[in-house]
Amino acid sequence: MKKRGVAALVTDGVVRDVAGVRATGLPVWCSGVAAPPSITGLTFVNWQEPVACGSVAVYPGDMIVVIDDGAVLIPAALVEEVATQATEQERLEGWIMDQVDQGVPLSATASGG
Repeated sequence: MKKRGVAALVTDGVVRDVAGVRATGLPVWCSGVAAPPSITGLTFVNWQEPVACGSVAVYPGDMIVVIDDGAVLIPAALVEEVATQATEQERLEGWIMDQVDQGVPLSATASGG
């Protein structure tokens, strides 16, 4: 996958040969590791088609944002709106942290002053 340009793997399934996968540098979020006796039972189906992962429908063009704590899916139609709101949320949280660093009690920062 890494050699084919895949940026990361998010799956609700397991991954085999975890040492080999880690050695590629491909970021992986999965539900565990396993060592099935053979991969010959696996069948490639297609690219750019809807799939289900973690009980969520994932469509081509959707954005998946991941950090060590987990992943969130943003439907393609909402990416711009979420990006705008996320920027404002980051600004607000930065301001709150500045206030806390200055000794302002959390109860005062939660109300905006």
